[in-house]
Amino acid sequence: MSDPLAGCRQLLRVLAPDWASTTGELQRFARAAVEGDWQPVGEAIPVSLGRNGLAWGLGLHPASDTGPHKAEGDGRAPAGVFAITALFGSADADSDFARAARLPYLAATPDLKAIDDPQSQHYNRIVDQRTVDKDWSSCEDMLRTDERYTVGAVIAHNTTPPQPGAGSCIFLHVWENPGAPTAGCTAGALADIRDICLWLDAAASPCLVQLPQAEYAQLRSAWQLP
Repeated sequence: MSDPLAGCRQLLRVLAPDWASTTGELQRFARAAVEGDWQPVGEAIPVSLGRNGLAWGLGLHPASDTGPHKAEGDGRAPAGVFAITALFGSADADSDFARAARLPYLAATPDLKAIDDPQSQHYNRIVDQRTVDKDWSSCEDMLRTDERYTVGAVIAHNTTPPQPGAGSCIFLHVWENPGAPTAGCTAGALADIRDICLWLDAAASPCLVQLPQAEYAQLRSAWQLP
């Protein structure tokens, strides 16, 4: 897989100082054609990463035999290249935000759950618990009492098919407060995350590239990164 960004015309690039970093910087990029040059969009923003840093995830990139590898509950955000497949949030399905969204939108309800139990047949999926057989012992509520899931995007880590225990429920979402690490997601300020989510367009096959700086420099040419 020489070009994990084949077909991608919108990119979120997150760079971290090293594998143990709990913070990084996110920059948007776009290109007019799949073989065109990447151009920056807007200003770079600060983001929070996993409380234990980064680890290689399962996405569009080839497997690596160096560095840590992500596992369920390890507190690490996934490194690599990942499709961005959907949006979610507390706004209703008929809200202005939902109508403006250019990715599929999941409106959070008390029944919308993100399944993180590796033993469940629904592992690493967001489901409406009213419509499936409940076979999990652990899940995340997508309708929260804090702001963290007010708006966000689904990162397609470990999805084809999900490998039990390799990590689940990876999102771009709102941080608890500036610099506060996450359980394994990438998080930023509410206004920034909202702007990014409304910018993402399914027609442009948006992707997240998330790497420590040294690995990014090493892979930049081979993966045709900006």
